[in-house]
Amino acid sequence: PQGIGSPSVYHAVIVIFLEFFAWGLLTAPTLGVLHETFPKHTFLMNGLIQGVKGLLSFLSAPLIGALSDVWGRKSFLLLTVFFTCAPIPLMKISPWWYFAVISVSGVFAVTFSVVFAYVADITQEHERSMAYGLVSATFAASLVTSPAIGAYLGRAYGDSLVVVLATAIALLDICFILVAVPESLPEKMRPASWGAPISWEQADPFASLKKVGQDSIVLLICITVFLSYLPEAGQYSSFFLYLRQIMGFSSESVAAFIAVLGILSIIAQTIVLSLLMRSIGNKNTILLGLGFQILQLAWYGFGSEPWMMWAAGAVAAMSSITFPAVSALVSRTADADQQGVVQGMITGIRGLCNGLGPALYGFIFYIFHVELNELPMSESSSGGGVVAQYPLQQNSIIPGPPFLFGACSVLLALLVALFIPEHTTLNVRSSNWKKHCGSHGHPHSPQAPGEAKEPLLQDTNV
Repeated sequence: PQGIGSPSVYHAVIVIFLEFFAWGLLTAPTLGVLHETFPKHTFLMNGLIQGVKGLLSFLSAPLIGALSDVWGRKSFLLLTVFFTCAPIPLMKISPWWYFAVISVSGVFAVTFSVVFAYVADITQEHERSMAYGLVSATFAASLVTSPAIGAYLGRAYGDSLVVVLATAIALLDICFILVAVPESLPEKMRPASWGAPISWEQADPFASLKKVGQDSIVLLICITVFLSYLPEAGQYSSFFLYLRQIMGFSSESVAAFIAVLGILSIIAQTIVLSLLMRSIGNKNTILLGLGFQILQLAWYGFGSEPWMMWAAGAVAAMSSITFPAVSALVSRTADADQQGVVQGMITGIRGLCNGLGPALYGFIFYIFHVELNELPMSESSSGGGVVAQYPLQQNSIIPGPPFLFGACSVLLALLVALFIPEHTTLNVRSSNWKKHCGSHGHPHSPQAPGEAKEPLLQDTNV
């Protein structure tokens, strides 16, 4: 097969690292360009852009996954990385086209789906979770390091250099896929021609959601996931802009915030999560994570000083244990032949939230008139410290209304989660899904945890 060596997890790891390292470099420049392009209704436009991208990803991910099951992984890795990174050079050429292409690129912003399928092709079932964890940890590492590097280079040499560097890394990723990545799908499993049919049932983005109501326990879990992840998806889309423009954080402070939150989240999802699962049980771990998320969002909503954001960020790291605990609960309670169905439902719920959450947050910012009249004052030249200037929120009782709404949503999720039994057996009819998997020999496609979503750090299954 074309490529260097035989297919391995390390090929997938390098593809993920380069793509998200390139985008991480642009964290600080994107916030400034966003406000300059949309000086009025900045948060609303940001929510709409990210919302359209999320919804398009939700609709296209199953189709691209189904096509890659038939035509191979390498071509779709190339396609998704190319179109996901296509907007990067447009930042300095035309900001309007930059944001327009970002929203449309959601159709192909599903690299994780193809990467997880690639990993599943080349690993045995007992080693697959460790391989997924390695991919997710690499994704986290790229976002811990790259925003700080991008902020430093932007301060020292200007944003144009950062955009050029990010473009070069994206091109390096594309060349790596072309030259070095071998095809993981065996030749005998691919059709002789490109006219082969695919399973349209598998390509239906709503197929997994249609099964939600078939079991009361599954319904409770899915409602909990929806109510808790909706504010998380919205928060991710707007929070760094909120820190930069409303709370007066410098570019370096935003990058440091991402790095600290990422490191704490990794610790929480490895050491703390395993201790809690052994000591207080699966369900209580979920409830504890939801409790931390409520505290974090309420703190963001009422916080008016930078130190409050840092303190709430530490709580946010603890709230990141919720989704791994939910995934563990599902894997323990579902039958072996129903793992993919139930995990696919949760993935579908989260994919839908990735589209609805940003738009909802942008709309709430808009109706509460949280807008920007001007950029914060430039940071002091001595040490790059923050000179905090709050354009509109100095006298506001609730500086961040969407975060308070998110806290109420997670509170409802906590109340729903109270009714989830600790030990049960899920019963979801999956005959069509099993029939499809039997015909194609790929039971991994719908069961990759974290599939079809590109989270920040809370979602990594390390």
